[in-house]
Amino acid sequence: MKQKFAVGVVGFGFASQTFHVPLIQATPNLELVAISSSDADKVHASLPEMDVEAKPQALFSRADIDLVVIPTPNQSHFPLAKAALAAGKHVVVDKPFTVTLSEAKALRGLADESGRLLSVFHNRRWDSDYLTLKALLESGDLGRLVSLESRFDRFRPEVRDRWREQAQPGGGIWYDLGPHLLDQALELFGMPRRILLDLAVSRDGAQTDDDFVALLDYEERRVTLKASALIAEPTPRFAAHGTQGSYLKYGLDPQEDRLKAGETPGPAWGVDTNHGTLRTWDQASQALVAQEHPTQPGDYLAYYQGIADALAGQAENPVDAGSAIKVMMLLEAGLDSYRQQRWVKLREGTGMRQR
Repeated sequence: MKQKFAVGVVGFGFASQTFHVPLIQATPNLELVAISSSDADKVHASLPEMDVEAKPQALFSRADIDLVVIPTPNQSHFPLAKAALAAGKHVVVDKPFTVTLSEAKALRGLADESGRLLSVFHNRRWDSDYLTLKALLESGDLGRLVSLESRFDRFRPEVRDRWREQAQPGGGIWYDLGPHLLDQALELFGMPRRILLDLAVSRDGAQTDDDFVALLDYEERRVTLKASALIAEPTPRFAAHGTQGSYLKYGLDPQEDRLKAGETPGPAWGVDTNHGTLRTWDQASQALVAQEHPTQPGDYLAYYQGIADALAGQAENPVDAGSAIKVMMLLEAGLDSYRQQRWVKLREGTGMRQR
């Protein structure tokens, strides 16, 4: 079995430059050998020695490439991943997996038939704050969790001319930030019993949703997911409340900003200096006691190291198609809820929504 795998990346936009290329290059068992782009000069300005293919199909046809990474506009995920799998390549697709549940299921079927790895870049499973919350819930210090609010807020009042902010399939904040929050909720609690979604178009000149509130109903708890482009005052990234106390954490994981700044992932890469507050009931004093709760380091590199290990047959796929399909189920069920203005019930394991 090979121990080093050659990687080709489709496109050289924001996601490629900010996330995928730096992380691939920092992973010892992966080697970035080519990028497909219609603008070779743009690629060579950052990566002077990089091979550039004008078309994705030329990348897929190269015998020296083992893994194709697809961080392109959402509508293109399905046709590009389908073509890469047909060419015999292993595939990583940026989130969201596709723009429809049926497309996601079709890709899983193609990957199964071809015996190729298919993974989705749900990198925020390795956020510092999420890892901290996960460990805290596992410790039982909050008692039985009854509610969780998970927010991803920004202040971006200007509408930018980019596909993410256009009224098209896969556009808008629900398909941009929703997959992150939904995937984390699924990892923590599994599939909810039902979902209720409200979308809003808040900014002047906005063409599609830039604000959402989603409620996930579990048997013992309610999970609230929120994201907005018009929140200037800091809000808690996480607010978890249980029978023994509460945990609040402000500030986003720092890895994205560090990647944007051009930092190279390495030791102490995911350290988050914004610690949360844990307030729990002290039985002896019969009072609530507040203390700083240290935030664990995040580690986006773990995703691509997991991909390399999976290709080498040493580990499972870090984000398999099945778990990404569950995110797609919730994205579509949320849209059903918004259109019908009601709760939509879900049944885990069937891929079906109850009416």
